[in-house]
Amino acid sequence: MGLPWYRVHTVVLNDPGRLLSVHIMHTALVAGWAGSMALYELAVFDPSDPVLDPMWRQAIWHWVYWDLEVFCDERTGKPSLDLPKIFGIHLFLSGVACFGFGAFHVTGLYGPGIWVSDPYGLTGKVQAVNPAWGVDGFDPFVPGGIASHHIAAGTLGILAGLFHLSVRPPQRLYKGLRMGNIETVLSSSIAAVFFAAFVVAGTMWYGSATTPIELFGPTRYQWDQGYFQQEIYRRVSAGLAENLSLSEAWSKIPEKLAFYDYIGNNPAKGGLFRAGSMDNGDGIAVGWLGHPVFRDKEGRELFVRRMPTFFETFPVVLVDEDGIVRADVPFRRAESKYSVEQVGVTVEFYGGELNGVSYSDPATVKKYARRAQLGEILELDRATLKSDGVFFAVVQGVGLLLDMLHSRCFSFSDTFGMALEPCSEMFLLVLIQIWMFKWNSEHSKKLEIQLQRDKQFDTALL
Repeated sequence: MGLPWYRVHTVVLNDPGRLLSVHIMHTALVAGWAGSMALYELAVFDPSDPVLDPMWRQAIWHWVYWDLEVFCDERTGKPSLDLPKIFGIHLFLSGVACFGFGAFHVTGLYGPGIWVSDPYGLTGKVQAVNPAWGVDGFDPFVPGGIASHHIAAGTLGILAGLFHLSVRPPQRLYKGLRMGNIETVLSSSIAAVFFAAFVVAGTMWYGSATTPIELFGPTRYQWDQGYFQQEIYRRVSAGLAENLSLSEAWSKIPEKLAFYDYIGNNPAKGGLFRAGSMDNGDGIAVGWLGHPVFRDKEGRELFVRRMPTFFETFPVVLVDEDGIVRADVPFRRAESKYSVEQVGVTVEFYGGELNGVSYSDPATVKKYARRAQLGEILELDRATLKSDGVFFAVVQGVGLLLDMLHSRCFSFSDTFGMALEPCSEMFLLVLIQIWMFKWNSEHSKKLEIQLQRDKQFDTALL
């Protein structure tokens, strides 16, 4: 598996022209791809949306890395690659870009800031962000960490870049770290990319500071913990405390908040093999039908158990406020004790489009009980985009998957390159020995065949 990789790198080992091409292509795959995708999003979505206002700036920030230098050797006067100097220049330029993004763009000192929203993704807007230098800066939900981390990393990069430009490594260190070998240089840069991709993947999956809920949807853990459901119940309880009716309290719930409390927004719901737009799976969310309240014939309020993340199907079970099962939709009707028909379950909607509407027909009640498993009940348009009704892994899940694959591939390349470099001579010797052994074996077989033919010829003459 590593032989093609080694052969390609030996081709460009002493060829600066090809090495430049390989390096530029490597840069294009990392920074150029990110910048191009940012511009592509501007071409697809409405650029007048304030959410997308800093998108083009982010694209330009990524394109800063399109840079490579060739120096002239003072001894020969020919173009050459001064790897320590190239490393220092790249580190300095990337540090300037990183520091500028955190100190000017994010903080609003010379730029619009970034998208900042409330914990429930309702009142987001582009605004300046103050750096968070404490422990809270490591919270993936705190946008202040973006500014502080970029400022700190940029400062370190600038200082390290200036150090490498002004201080030449001693001969012993240069040879010990093999700084003149392109394999070591590529491996160390790949290790940095792996670390960055790993951090991005973790921040995207566990938080919403860099991936706002309005753009990327909630995280998986917000569904598992009933994050939006608890906020909805808190607002309803506050409305009831203000002497509002149940219908009025539920009518004050924002549709956006009800939309987030739906399992289709869970980035883990589609899995690894059903990645795509939510609109192509569930359909286009047209409106919120309202919150269903189920009651049995004794007047007890029943709650539908919600489907966990990694379940494709889940039994429909209705429990009371004490967690006792009072009704269900049985798999085998002959063995049922708590069926909707037997318990006499009814449903009434509060808020949304069906506000004040109630149903007692068992078939209709069971239909809405199944839909209540998935969170708040939404009206979904599947005809416009010919949606198939299957859950898809939404943008956040797809982004995480790509970042993790990116980091894993670069981690393997880094490990393989660093492991191969110190024993490259041994690797070549092993290949030569294998080739010599194979050649000797084939040559010995040819000699044996020739000897047998000679013996047969001598026997025929006698």
